Amino acid sequence: MPIETRILDAKAVTSGPKFHYFGYYDKTPWNASGRYLLSLEIGFMDRMPTPEDACGIGMVDLKDGNRWIPLAQTKAFNWQQGTMLQWLGSAPDRMIIYNDVRNGHFAAVVRDTQSGEGYDLPLPIYAVTPDGKWGVTPNFARIHRTRPGYGYCALPDPGKGDPAPADDGIRLMNLENGSNSLIITYRQIAEYQKKESMKDAEHWFNHLQFSPDGSRFIFLHRWSKKGGGWFTRLYTANRDGSGICLLADDDMTSHFDWRDPDHVLAWAQQFNIGCFYFLFKDRTREHEIIGKGTLDCDGHCSYSPDRKWILTDTYPKKNERTLILYEPATARRIDIGRFYSAPEITGPFRCDLHPRWDRSGGQVCIDSIHEGTRHIYVLDVSPITRG
Repeated sequence: MPIETRILDAKAVTSGPKFHYFGYYDKTPWNASGRYLLSLEIGFMDRMPTPEDACGIGMVDLKDGNRWIPLAQTKAFNWQQGTMLQWLGSAPDRMIIYNDVRNGHFAAVVRDTQSGEGYDLPLPIYAVTPDGKWGVTPNFARIHRTRPGYGYCALPDPGKGDPAPADDGIRLMNLENGSNSLIITYRQIAEYQKKESMKDAEHWFNHLQFSPDGSRFIFLHRWSKKGGGWFTRLYTANRDGSGICLLADDDMTSHFDWRDPDHVLAWAQQFNIGCFYFLFKDRTREHEIIGKGTLDCDGHCSYSPDRKWILTDTYPKKNERTLILYEPATARRIDIGRFYSAPEITGPFRCDLHPRWDRSGGQVCIDSIHEGTRHIYVLDVSPITRG
């Protein structure tokens, strides 16, 4: 099927003199009422953060001229995934959670955006269950060392020098009282169906995401060898770390999203056929290609709230990123935006679009630098998704 082009208006909802962005594509920045949109605010856009840098946390009042409302600051942030800032499912109209540094360690902060009241938790969070009751986290200092741009630089990694610590890994935390436990270790996964490429390699975890019902979560196991080169496996597990399933084992998996509690869409490699968007059935070896001949490159993919559309993007081609809507039922691809990406804003501080849905499926937002500064833009996709 030919690719349709229907360029939509992208309206900036943040403005200078400082720069703004949200972070990753797997969370919605809109609160339950749709009035407030979460954002980060920072005074630079063309370098990596240092341990001394702080990033502002705030929200945009979309019903009051996009008024900026400052809320807090944090030293636990990065360019690609921000500070894991998100609305809590237990009170998505007003409660947020994000990461910071507290008393010499990374921690999560829960805050009421209306009253300002809140509390600290003993661990940071990477992913949160949709009901807002549980969070999982790996070691952000380890991620910073192994995958710059995705971890936090504010504190050193206590496991540096150990390629696969047995006393560190993914921890599960109760977000109401802070109780937590180590549920999956680096050593455990490094020894699981071990491959030759893991010899003398360093291991870490990235990209955790809970299923829509909160019962299971995804994590990427990555390892790198001295001298360069790294590999990836895609796993799922029960919320308590049991029931581990190796879903994709052909050395490369990138971005993904849960379609439903039993299916995962992921850009991955299958040695016998190549790289595609695959729809994997969890806890099985079943999979099918999505968008073959149309969705031909890796992107930050996510399903619309009604699961009828896939939103994704591309990395720069001739310094331009493309924003895409894809309808699986009809194999229809619609390019809805093309955005200039300055080549000097690259590497760990690049500005990916990281497209995100609102809660109704009628709007999406992106981070972009196509107008020369880093800001958040909103596009109305309702004429397509509700047409």
